[in-house]
Amino acid sequence: MRTSTMLRPYNSIIGFFIILLSIAPGFAQDSEKQSAELNQKASELQFDIYWEVKAYKIFNKLLEIKAIDKNGKMHDVKAIQNSEDVSILDVKAFVGEERLPIKMIIKNNERYYPVKAIDANGNLIDIKAITPEGKILPVKGVSKTGNVVHMRAIGEDQSFYNIIAMSPDGEFNHVKGIKMLDNPVETIINGVSVYAHVKSIK
Repeated sequence: MRTSTMLRPYNSIIGFFIILLSIAPGFAQDSEKQSAELNQKASELQFDIYWEVKAYKIFNKLLEIKAIDKNGKMHDVKAIQNSEDVSILDVKAFVGEERLPIKMIIKNNERYYPVKAIDANGNLIDIKAITPEGKILPVKGVSKTGNVVHMRAIGEDQSFYNIIAMSPDGEFNHVKGIKMLDNPVETIINGVSVYAHVKSIK
């Protein structure tokens, strides 16, 4: 009887530790989840940062890139940073209160892929480069390497300008078409067949 009485406290202590060990992984998982959520929130910016989109050629001035609607009105084109990660940014046309997607569309019988903004009704808005003299140059997808489609402004002498995005701090990314699928038609947006997505990438 004495032996049984002496073992009861030890059994209680052992049971207590077994319960602690069983619930400890749950606490660890909750802690890891909370830490991941905090890190995600820390990486998100309180407000969007807009990168200017330009056409660039060595020894030449930077050219503005604009969306030009059917009435000839020019609208800003910007890359949008909304987190600390700047490796890939959306590129949009700012038309009125809307941010319109910019895509390379199926070229049909054209030599190069047209670059257009697409509104909610499926209307296409030209994306162009503007010289200091006010001349309007086409912006096209001109060649493809892997899943990357190289985008260029094309000068009157048929020379190419690279398209870049510049941050307020002086960083820059390349602006290119990105294909996710092997099919010619990547997706259809508001009735428009899209060849590639336009992104700002490192």
